[in-house]
Amino acid sequence: MSIWKCFQMAMSSIVGNKMRSILTMLGIIIGITAVIALVSLMSGMTSEITDAFEEMGIESINVSIQDRSATKEVKPEEMEQLAEEHSDIIAGQSPTVSMPAFIKNGSDTISTQATGVNEYYLGMKKYNVTYGRELTYVDVERKQKVCVIGTYIAKEVFGGDALGKSIQITGTPYEVVGILEEQDDSTENSSDNCVYIPYTLASYTNRTSTVSSYVVYAVDQEKVEEAVLLLEALCDKDIGDSDYYTVTSMKSMADSVTDILDKMELMLIAIAAISLVVAGIGIMNIMLVSVTERTREIGIRKSLGAKQKDILSQFVIEAGMLSCLGGIIGIIVGSLLAILAGKLLGMDILPTSTSIVVSFTVSAMIGVFFGYMPAKKAAKLNPIDALRYD
Repeated sequence: MSIWKCFQMAMSSIVGNKMRSILTMLGIIIGITAVIALVSLMSGMTSEITDAFEEMGIESINVSIQDRSATKEVKPEEMEQLAEEHSDIIAGQSPTVSMPAFIKNGSDTISTQATGVNEYYLGMKKYNVTYGRELTYVDVERKQKVCVIGTYIAKEVFGGDALGKSIQITGTPYEVVGILEEQDDSTENSSDNCVYIPYTLASYTNRTSTVSSYVVYAVDQEKVEEAVLLLEALCDKDIGDSDYYTVTSMKSMADSVTDILDKMELMLIAIAAISLVVAGIGIMNIMLVSVTERTREIGIRKSLGAKQKDILSQFVIEAGMLSCLGGIIGIIVGSLLAILAGKLLGMDILPTSTSIVVSFTVSAMIGVFFGYMPAKKAAKLNPIDALRYD
């Protein structure tokens, strides 16, 4: 008997028992729906987190040194020399010195954080200066009282027209030489509420002669680990004790988060797979019932010359079709749920072709695997005993 004839007979049996077929497929539908939806959601979340880290600078490395009475330090000159000697690994570096800033706006005071940086910082961070210029080497070297501000400060203090004007930061006048491009929504709690000044001036204002924090950028993602090793070697030489410094790369943080999400995804898939096993047992049970109900039919077919492989193929294909139909419905429902969840969460979530292909393949394998035993039982029936069955 041809495979096509087996398909026709299997479809006839499925259509002829609609309710039983739907209930049998329900387990497969639920399992595949859960797998598709969960895999799509986790993939979407991983993509969102990766994009967020890339926006922050996946090539960035933070070096933090704890103050030990300023007896040991990594000097800015050493960090600059390291970057110059290994320009194939390190794209740029900048000290970062933070200080609280209170900016006068008439009778009101705007509270923010001023960050002392060098002339490379804004370029490394890929911050665009819409009006004016960035900080320069001369600004840093001469401790010039100049600043680059975000759009929130520009709007709140000057109504937007701030370039070239004087701004009072913690009682000291600074000239606004640059205004950054809007990054967020120009509100108080956004990234547009920022002020950048020469780090030398920030250190002087904080009355400290040492720099305890640096931002370093690798040439690309592949060079991050090499840059970390160079920075750790420098800190070991100058500080000596690893307990007093930390070198943290954004890439390692992103990899750690991604690794956690991947493990969560596997755990969720394993939980969803339980329903697929239960669904497979349900298919086996229904197929055993079907074999019992159709014992006389099997006996008649065998007496007319049907071979064991024909009976086996008929019931295996029927089980496989039940599982595949359930898998297709589950893929459609799971994809729709994933897209809907993405819209509710404000993320772009689409099921991947890999998850769809794997889900369909698994559903087909479940049908064949759990349908084989009932099919084998049907194929081994003695035609005389089958014809006598009532």
